[in-house]
Amino acid sequence: MSAGWASTRLIEAAQAGDRESITAVVHGAHPHVRRFAEHLCASPQDAEDAAQEALIILYRKIGSLRATGALASWMFRIVRNECLRRARLLFDGYDEGGAGLVTSAEDEVIRRLEAELVAQAIRELPDVQRRVLIMRDVLGYPGRRVAEVLGLSNAAMKSQLHRARSTVRLSLGAKTDATGGPHEAGTTSA
Repeated sequence: MSAGWASTRLIEAAQAGDRESITAVVHGAHPHVRRFAEHLCASPQDAEDAAQEALIILYRKIGSLRATGALASWMFRIVRNECLRRARLLFDGYDEGGAGLVTSAEDEVIRRLEAELVAQAIRELPDVQRRVLIMRDVLGYPGRRVAEVLGLSNAAMKSQLHRARSTVRLSLGAKTDATGGPHEAGTTSA
């Protein structure tokens, strides 16, 4: 089965290196990739940047795609990874002062697992809550600016932020319980 925006024949020609086919696949993928990136990024500009980077990767590496039917999932994995990479760059900027120094490889693995759990919890938020949380807590924008950019009243922005924080907190508690993490509530991991 092919991606909805490209036929199997077009994808196969692109994989074989036909430049017109590659261009057609990339062009057709753009709106789908952009829409997906909008769900993971704090702003339309971040989404466009992540989508563009993902499309560049598609253009350069389509020949490495093994199955034509896997194009859509492959593209969305690229977008997801690019959005996560951009989020990590933001978090890493806060570690420059030495507060986030990792003392061992084990600490690094734990830090990455925790970051992935947080990223997953944020991705699962409704659109407005996700954007409010990222803009306020990750990017550090003032509350009034967040409300203004998102077209919300200050009270609505605060409400969405409270809901987002509560949902992430509950989600992280449930995920660590399910994996036998620090908030273990009698469950065991398989």
